[in-house]
Amino acid sequence: MRLSRYFLPVLKENPAEAQIVSHRLMLRAGMIKQQAAGIYSWLPLGFKVLKRIEQIVHEEQIRAGHIPLLMPTLQPADLWRESGRYDDYGQEMLRIKDRHDRDMLYGPTNEEMITDIFRAHVSSYKELPLTLYHIQWKFRDEVRPRFGVMRGREFYMKDGYSFDLTREDALHAYNRHMVSYLRTYERMGLTAIPMRAASGPIGGDNTHEFLVLAQTGESEVFYDAKVPELKLGDREVDYDDRDAVAAICDEFTTLYARTDETHDEAVFNEIPEERRCVGRGIEVGQIFYFGTKYSEAMGATVSTPDGTRVPVEMGSHGIGVSRLLGALIEANHDDKGIIWPEGVTPFHCGIVNLKQGDAATDSACNALYKALTENGLEPLYDDREERAGAKFATMDLIGLPWRITVGPRGLGNGVVELTSRRTGESEEMAPEAAVARIVEIYANH
Repeated sequence: MRLSRYFLPVLKENPAEAQIVSHRLMLRAGMIKQQAAGIYSWLPLGFKVLKRIEQIVHEEQIRAGHIPLLMPTLQPADLWRESGRYDDYGQEMLRIKDRHDRDMLYGPTNEEMITDIFRAHVSSYKELPLTLYHIQWKFRDEVRPRFGVMRGREFYMKDGYSFDLTREDALHAYNRHMVSYLRTYERMGLTAIPMRAASGPIGGDNTHEFLVLAQTGESEVFYDAKVPELKLGDREVDYDDRDAVAAICDEFTTLYARTDETHDEAVFNEIPEERRCVGRGIEVGQIFYFGTKYSEAMGATVSTPDGTRVPVEMGSHGIGVSRLLGALIEANHDDKGIIWPEGVTPFHCGIVNLKQGDAATDSACNALYKALTENGLEPLYDDREERAGAKFATMDLIGLPWRITVGPRGLGNGVVELTSRRTGESEEMAPEAAVARIVEIYANH
């Protein structure tokens, strides 16, 4: 994409209404525009990152054997009356009446609707296990929406629902989701720690939240210093191998890590003092096992091998896709702007032309742009008639991981400058070598 043809409404000044880094930088980098309290339009740059995050979530869900579908944003209230949650959910639920005076709601979550789909089409244990998920817009009418996309009223979320015959099967589904989430966050360059949590309005006994450590996090967290060092890395995972999946979950949950809601001071004090850490975290996902809470209430049963019918065992598993974008910025920025990890960057590389209109620099930039594109990458070429300082400031603000700078002096020596946004280190090399380096970097992403 040529920046002269792109829609990137960057701001020079910090917006007064933005209280945290991610909100401030998303507004300044032209990623979002507020339309109402807690409701945002996603402008092209923000939308590109949102879709990259979504794609990673899809890929890891499908790898774990989960099946995508799409449910509507509006739901009939009668489904929620069946489960008993319509009156219990509270004022966060946006209630609506249609033209026929039927009670509707803008879905904050989809347990009731997915249970209705299941009971209409699945009747035998032979059709289990089954996990269905979708990525859809949700709405919760927060009293005080704040912090941009971190606590908005409208948000984009992956919610998945597992259906199993027995409790043991359902707990394997729970473990499978935990491992798939760990892989998802690592691919985005995030360290998200699974922490024992409270279930809230979803219900259930088994639940973990995934939190990214950040000073601006809303939750106080207590954890063993060794926990953030745990990594899945590139190990292969057989999601059908129950023991292997359970072993990974044990590895990531045995060390102490809890939110303030479930914190146990006595247990925490058993950790060696030098490893006791207290901080703040941003919730980016949560998994629940709640058994037959919804299937019993809504009559979602399956036949068993002996011919009896039993309520299906269920779990609910969510990732905040739009919230992740804010968390990524909170964890990856400096005083100049955003620093995107390679896995989620909106453009793979920036190209800065230091002398727009000069035949040699224009030609070299066009050649770089073509070579990167032919290798399946998306560069952003700053071909504007702007001073060099303004071009560098824009690239630093929007946070592309790599920048190739092309100027007459360097070209005279047959080189361009390749700069890492994260480290600030630059290296001069031939244009072909710069392309090869960028291609190599993204080969693993």
